[in-house]
Amino acid sequence: MNTPLFGTRVSGILLHVTSLPSVFGVGDLGLAAERFLDFLKAAGQRVWQILPLNPTEGVHHESPYHGASAFAGNPLLISPARLAEEGLLSAADLDGRPDFPAGTFAAPEVRQFKEALLGRAFENFRARRGGEAAAGRLEFEKFCEAQAYWLEDYALFTALKARLGGAWDRWPPGLAGREAGALAEARRGLDAEVERVKFEQFVFARQWAALKRRAGALGVRIMGDMPIYVDHASADVWAHPELFKLDAGMRPAAVAGVPPDYFSATGQLWGNPVYDWERARETGYEWWMRRVEHNLALFDALRIDHFRGLVAYWEVPAGERTALGGRWVEAPAADFFGRLRERIGAPALVAEDLGVITDDVLEVMARFGFPGMRVLLFAFGPDFDTHPYNPANYPRNCVAYTGTHDNNTVRGWFEGEATEEEKARVFGWLGREVKGEDVPWEFISRLMSSAAGTVIFPLQDVLALGAEARMNTPSTVEGNWRWRLPPGVAGVALAFRLRELTSQWGRGQAS
Repeated sequence: MNTPLFGTRVSGILLHVTSLPSVFGVGDLGLAAERFLDFLKAAGQRVWQILPLNPTEGVHHESPYHGASAFAGNPLLISPARLAEEGLLSAADLDGRPDFPAGTFAAPEVRQFKEALLGRAFENFRARRGGEAAAGRLEFEKFCEAQAYWLEDYALFTALKARLGGAWDRWPPGLAGREAGALAEARRGLDAEVERVKFEQFVFARQWAALKRRAGALGVRIMGDMPIYVDHASADVWAHPELFKLDAGMRPAAVAGVPPDYFSATGQLWGNPVYDWERARETGYEWWMRRVEHNLALFDALRIDHFRGLVAYWEVPAGERTALGGRWVEAPAADFFGRLRERIGAPALVAEDLGVITDDVLEVMARFGFPGMRVLLFAFGPDFDTHPYNPANYPRNCVAYTGTHDNNTVRGWFEGEATEEEKARVFGWLGREVKGEDVPWEFISRLMSSAAGTVIFPLQDVLALGAEARMNTPSTVEGNWRWRLPPGVAGVALAFRLRELTSQWGRGQAS
């Protein structure tokens, strides 16, 4: 299958919600998100790609790839301003905010402030009376009923974690083992806490739905991102331990990672429990089916991070200090995706296929028509002419990037990481020498002209920012996921420049 992901040539921007400007310390689903959609429309862009929306945790430095749930939304992304518009917060509540830094995500301070705000909004929601309150309550109850498959477990898990602390496998045996009597007793003692978690998810879902409707009205499609693995310390592993390879103590018997690659000579040891695919097959892949369905209800297309792990995954025995001692284990990809197609039709999925990809992965992608990724930053080795990431070699059905959230920015790479040989190849490809500040737009222009059906640019590259704007450095934990867009930077002049280029190569929206 060679049909582009969105059916025609398009271009778009990669920017996570947390990176939007906001006086509340982290980007959210409010006015700045709407203004960014307006910018995309003005710039002729038809895709907004974001990172996972799952709840993040301080222990994982707010990484969106380490979530407490595969289904829940991140309460930190809820817009306080929108809550105030609904009467759930007051102007005084908003005015009492700290003076958060504009260009970075100061996570601990933001979390403390927002959790207090959300607590206040919840109490106001519970205290409401009258017809409007009744309608809101009915909407809330319908949401809880529709999302019960995951929401009941997630809400109780979150309330228990707040009460008991620590890892769930260290909770009292009845709760860790999910004994019916112990769970029923816990629910009775945590009614308010459980309802608050549900309320936060209700508000998140409502704000996200409003933003997605606005995107659709503007002709912008949203591409989400689904981490392949979930954390052991998640509601999903607690609620469905049978779907993971755990030992008798409910700890991971084996963990996920990747062998040595571009990012690490010893591989990457992620620590997530690996899936028991045989057990998943016995259930008809129900958890997986619901997970993909849930994401495709949120987004117009979905990138699956580390797609190759759904075909064969790197399994490392628990306790290893590096990923070198792992082995490849086959997963039933053809059976799973075949059943998924029977259930929901042809899903709009993008396979993150970076790194060493074997023939079995390529066969699954070709069989089901999933586009892969091409990252220009990786192309400038000695084999540039024949490299699959050279734009001259792109197929139509792929999603091409200048770089991703795991790379340095183009300018940061060129000025601080590229070897003299790589720079020479860049100049040879462009036909002239250029300054580092000009390289990002040269790359953007070349991707626009390529055969790739979809091209995506991190906003940092559109702004020609350096290494200071990098979002994440793999195999490190400090200083990641912090970058935020300064207010007013993505303005009319930038939109015009991007629109002109987009129109030139037949990727833009009609006026």
